[in-house]
Amino acid sequence: MMLRKNPLINLFIGSFYRLPAPININYLWNGGSLIGTFMVVQVLTGLFLSMHYCGNTLMAFYSVNHIMRDVSGGWIMRYIHANGASFFLAFIFMHIGRNLYYKTYYRKGAWMVGIVLLILSMLTAFLGYVLPWGQMSFWGATVITNFVTAIPVWGETIVNWLWGGFSVDNPTLNRFYTFHFLFPFLIIALSIVHLFFIHQTGSSNPLGNFSDNMKLDFWPYYGVKDILGMFLSLFFFLLLVGFSPDYFGDAENFLKANPMVTPV
Repeated sequence: MMLRKNPLINLFIGSFYRLPAPININYLWNGGSLIGTFMVVQVLTGLFLSMHYCGNTLMAFYSVNHIMRDVSGGWIMRYIHANGASFFLAFIFMHIGRNLYYKTYYRKGAWMVGIVLLILSMLTAFLGYVLPWGQMSFWGATVITNFVTAIPVWGETIVNWLWGGFSVDNPTLNRFYTFHFLFPFLIIALSIVHLFFIHQTGSSNPLGNFSDNMKLDFWPYYGVKDILGMFLSLFFFLLLVGFSPDYFGDAENFLKANPMVTPV
């Protein structure tokens, strides 16, 4: 009983156990739990990959090669991390699509924090794509960061500041690695804020009507359905990782970054 009075324990129990949920929500309400599942997968695999990765332009490409060839289980760890990002963002887009379709964006607190989470997630994925320092990594960083020059007056100065020089080089890779490592923890912190705002107003439902007098406990009624969704998602995810791990990749990234040659 004393543990239940603890605010953090209470938040956990309120989110995953005693959360009152409408009786008519459908499978599209699984998005949050699937995003959380893949967030855990990304953080754990990323942590292990960071132990072998070298954030230097001379060594980055070879350190990824070392992970793939020499580190025990390194290849599957990298493929889980790379493809996990695709699934993570896909579930985020599904989650946003559900909110747009059922018009739950009027819950301004949760919606605004969610938009910040989307921007941070996309930025984190972009930073991670640069880290292997292959051809597409280098040129992707060059092209995307050059969009900032569209900002009037200050654009070029901001780009030089982002690069840490006058081109994408070692300082750029160093700061991209730093922020790629930092942002997931910021995303986790904001996810807790996101949950807080959701619990302030309660769960929505497909009809959009008042449902406080017609609710069930999240566990076991919806918890079991979420677990089924997790197993199905992980099944298709592992099929992709096991049989077509480079499906969402680009063949050019098997070549080391060369500033003198653009990708074919």
